Amino acid sequence: MSINKVILVGNVGKDPVVRYFDKGVAKATFPLATSETYTNQQGETITSTEWHNIVLWRALAEVAEKTIKKGSQVYIVGKIKTRSYVDKDGVNKYITEILADTLLLLEKKQASGTTSAQTESLKGEAHDKGISGSVVNDPPAPYQPANESNNKNWSDKTNLTDDDFGVDSKPGNAQNEDDLPF
Repeated sequence: MSINKVILVGNVGKDPVVRYFDKGVAKATFPLATSETYTNQQGETITSTEWHNIVLWRALAEVAEKTIKKGSQVYIVGKIKTRSYVDKDGVNKYITEILADTLLLLEKKQASGTTSAQTESLKGEAHDKGISGSVVNDPPAPYQPANESNNKNWSDKTNLTDDDFGVDSKPGNAQNEDDLPF
């Protein structure tokens, strides 16, 4: 098993460049800066910045074209892709990109409610376009076991010993599932 997943929160370095291909397929690219700050042994504060090449396709690219500007703070989820090409001098070049499938524009806190209205319009636009990797991903539904009859009702157990779940239990002092230590 292998996993290729990247989560980045950073600032956009340039306005997105959007290109349209056959059948209206859009591709947006932009650089994203992520920074890490630490103090060295001499007491100096050092900031290290990494630059990432972000690639968005289709409806997500169209949303980025309308909403993302240089300096915007964004949350990106995607995967790493490395591709190669031969430049005009015949030299092999390699480029590493983040192929994003989720994009969330992070708001700066403001006194007025203008940014929340913008986010609501983005949610509606993403929904209208049927974006699978959308501007906002709702959390998944809570886990529901397929076979309800296999669920154990721990409150029915009255013969628990001190060793069960590492908790002191006394008869008549039943526990429910929410009290379990795992």
